[in-house]
Amino acid sequence: MPTVLAIAGSPSAVSRTTKVLDLVIRRLRAEPDTEVRTLSVRDLPPGPLLYGQRADPGIMAAVDAVALADGVVVATPIYQASYSGALKALLDVLPQFAFAGKVVLPLATGGSRAHVLAIDYALRPVLSALGADHVVPGYFVLDQWIHDRPDTGVGIEPQASAALDAVVVAFLDALGRRVPVLPPVAVPAPGAVGLG
Repeated sequence: MPTVLAIAGSPSAVSRTTKVLDLVIRRLRAEPDTEVRTLSVRDLPPGPLLYGQRADPGIMAAVDAVALADGVVVATPIYQASYSGALKALLDVLPQFAFAGKVVLPLATGGSRAHVLAIDYALRPVLSALGADHVVPGYFVLDQWIHDRPDTGVGIEPQASAALDAVVVAFLDALGRRVPVLPPVAVPAPGAVGLG
């Protein structure tokens, strides 16, 4: 049974990004044999997060949650043409190859179409640098497409909903084809003397 970790990268208590992520979580939980866990960067201890204190129990729990996941959904608002600083702080405390062997789905929300490329130019390189086995095409949802609804809590415009569902299906497909990969191991330089 694949395990998916959904990371909410918004620092805001009331977040359109988290609302969109909730829709994706509901879609993922509807899949048989898929376990979905959540991690909100906003709930992590701010001091240890900002100061990179990896030994803090809250930070260690977040790192462990990433390690145990087969797939990761990373959702962030776009600020100043990049992902949130709160998400950046989390990504900075993860081990170098934290996403090795994992399928990753990047999602973003923002107020302008001018930020649509932030996923590919700001977020995707960092996810790849963390060793992601496969970063599926992500999706950017304009803030104006997101609406509060009394029945489900959130709704998005039909064209955005269809596109969002398509990237979730691609993520699930890649997750189903995933072959676990071990993180890279440091290899001694030629001529190095072993200690063992």
